[in-house]
Amino acid sequence: MKKSSISRRNFIGRAATVGVAGVVAPTIITSCSREAKKVVAIPTFLDKAPDGPVLKAGLIGCGGRGTGAIDQFLSAGPNLQVIALGDTFQDRVDACKASIKEKHGQEVPAENCFVGFDAYQKVIDSGVDVVLMATPPFFRPEHLAAAVAAKKHVFAEKPVAVDPTGARSVMATAKKAEGLGLTIVTGTQRRHQRDYVANWQQVQQGLVGQLVGGNVWWNGGKLWHRDNNPSWTEMEWMIRNWVNWCWLSGDHIVEQHVHNLDVMNWFFGVHPVKAVGMGSRLRRVTGDQYDNFSVDYTFEDGRHVHSMCRQINGCANNVSERLQGSKGSTNCQNTILDLAGTELWKYQYPLDKDGKPTNRVSVDPYLQEHIDFVTAIRTGKPFNELENTAISTMVGIMGRISAYTGKETTYEEMMNSDLKLGPTVFAFGPVDIPKEVPIAGLAYVPPTPEEEAAAAKRRAERQAQRQAAKK
Repeated sequence: MKKSSISRRNFIGRAATVGVAGVVAPTIITSCSREAKKVVAIPTFLDKAPDGPVLKAGLIGCGGRGTGAIDQFLSAGPNLQVIALGDTFQDRVDACKASIKEKHGQEVPAENCFVGFDAYQKVIDSGVDVVLMATPPFFRPEHLAAAVAAKKHVFAEKPVAVDPTGARSVMATAKKAEGLGLTIVTGTQRRHQRDYVANWQQVQQGLVGQLVGGNVWWNGGKLWHRDNNPSWTEMEWMIRNWVNWCWLSGDHIVEQHVHNLDVMNWFFGVHPVKAVGMGSRLRRVTGDQYDNFSVDYTFEDGRHVHSMCRQINGCANNVSERLQGSKGSTNCQNTILDLAGTELWKYQYPLDKDGKPTNRVSVDPYLQEHIDFVTAIRTGKPFNELENTAISTMVGIMGRISAYTGKETTYEEMMNSDLKLGPTVFAFGPVDIPKEVPIAGLAYVPPTPEEEAAAAKRRAERQAQRQAAKK
């Protein structure tokens, strides 16, 4: 029998020094839900961004999501323009350019339409004020670092990385952006969805008591796949088929389920510190990813949240969250119940022309996040979602690695891992990366004595840092 080349190190990497790239493990700071009746202000949502000088945008990643994002940006308020487009493929640029002209009457100059792996830098350098990013997530850390270095405001789709190295890079970029006063929005649109935000306020004020656990789900059908085309190189096929390759998407627990994990972090005000998960590949037809995950996340104080996500047709679907508190429960969106199941709070949706509730917020959250983005820039009140989304991305990566290996995986391991996915050379041809589908259990190799000693030293150093911080 051929010995598997899969090892735990393939998926978790080797432990690196504490504080890689100058990054210290961050914490999410919000109002503590344990403090009952604490007043928590809801941000003022505008239906349109205010007028102001023209904001010139460049789009990096001109596929379906990028085309949608630029449409939402241009619809957010007056005096908004797109002047540059960049993508790996010419047909994506052409289709996006045509859509912008049809919907908004804007013609992107041909000299500002860039194609290739370096197109992102050309967009950033084209005279834009803001950059929108919707490439496969693998490229996000590099693109974010370049945009912030050029002092550009950024809308970046989630997730913001696919591996621990990338997530830590984004955390460092977030700190730089804060120092520069840049606004960065990250595609976690539930934080801009009026019913979710109103529900969050009620939870922070203590209506459900202390949060003690819960469930988050993204169970849905298959997204899509691209069969290989004989005219494509392996690199082109992988990028065009990116939602099925872990190095490009992070697997769907990171690429899609990050939304629900982010809600969990947002409502709890902290992130979990370890995960024990499982998953498998049942019906996916291309790539190397799983199509289902089930992960038990544990917080530092012992609370648990169960995470489940699936991309398989013909199954029960559920995209939602449910968090349990000591006094009641919430679906995080529009309803809070007491322990007996009696309604304590309900979000009041706007009425339709017949006076009936619409069950929809008045402004679509995908548009709202761009309204908030433009408003922050024009009013000089920047906000930065990048660090929180990097943390939520890292939580997804932690769950993925636990499921791939079948072993408990910790956030501290993620913060100290040198794992970096993807090839080292980007050219249209063969892609030199492992392409095996992970099998839990086979992916475990016991650490060497040297690795165990180094890990013990790091734990002691981190414990000493925590004790010092408490003094």
